[in-house]
Amino acid sequence: EGNSSAAAVIWWDRLFRQVRIEGTVSKVSSEVSDLYFAKRERGSQIGAWASPQSRPLESYEQLAEKVSEYDRQFAGKSVPRPEHWGGFVLVAEQIEFWQGRKNRLHERLQFTRQSCGWKSQILGP
Repeated sequence: EGNSSAAAVIWWDRLFRQVRIEGTVSKVSSEVSDLYFAKRERGSQIGAWASPQSRPLESYEQLAEKVSEYDRQFAGKSVPRPEHWGGFVLVAEQIEFWQGRKNRLHERLQFTRQSCGWKSQILGP
């Protein structure tokens, strides 16, 4: 939440391709988070309550116990979205399509957002 810049890379090993996206991120509204959370499977909803979200666990059993606790707590009713749970949206400012080639002569096509649309250019490997 303290840094509005972000990047994402999607890598396809078998195709020797990747896409890199850079831009700004912002937290989505509670309403958008609620809508997305409601579409998730019940097990994923329970998991959102049970998981310490990237913090260390003493054991996997500890997590399983928490899942059981919340499963009992929400038995027979909808699982509400936890307050700490929400999403971010990445608004792309730059996108690069990369195709690996022999001798490291990779093809790189970059798109950069401009005020009037997108500018494309080929980059050296």
